[in-house]
Amino acid sequence: MQTDLGNYRKSYEKGELLLENVPENPLELFRDWFIEVDTHFDVDETNAMTISTIGLDGYPKNRVVLLKKYTYEGFIFYTNYDSEKGKAIAKNPNVCLSFFWHAAERQIIIKGKAEKISENLSDGYFESRPRGSQLGAVVSNQSEVVKDRAELENKLKELGAKFEGKDIERPKNWGGYIVKPSTIEFWQGRPNRLHDRIRYQLQEDYNWKIERLAP
Repeated sequence: MQTDLGNYRKSYEKGELLLENVPENPLELFRDWFIEVDTHFDVDETNAMTISTIGLDGYPKNRVVLLKKYTYEGFIFYTNYDSEKGKAIAKNPNVCLSFFWHAAERQIIIKGKAEKISENLSDGYFESRPRGSQLGAVVSNQSEVVKDRAELENKLKELGAKFEGKDIERPKNWGGYIVKPSTIEFWQGRPNRLHDRIRYQLQEDYNWKIERLAP
């Protein structure tokens, strides 16, 4: 039996985004929205974001990762550099990040370039991770074919025994990226599908051009 999705309807009425009220720097608006959503709305993993890359096969691919830090310079996440996304970034660093916070009726789309962060920053974050997550990063050859689940479980047990009572060193093929934005678009749902869309574009003088887009 097929479900008629054409009848799925919702009126967006939880907020507004007016050009005259936004700051000159989009990172300030991102910070304000993130804190507000994290504090006042029922959102599981506010820092979950979709990252889109252009793969080695020429196709775009989306997947969800976790934002671990944001600064005025950009957005930081961690992954295996030899993974499918890592290889894609190495060939083409142009990526897109997106956040969709359904409970707040808000979306943010970020276009920019991804580059590796310094090794000492990756070391510091790796050391802060739970031990199980550290072991998992060492065990997993991310995106590679594995025989079955048992293969991973056995490798994890073996590695756990090997490093019992010892510090676990960050694998050299695992670390952070920072996405330095060139365009950030903020979307606030509004009634009658007349949604608010405000786009920031970075200019050559490093100021931001701010424009309202039609929904």
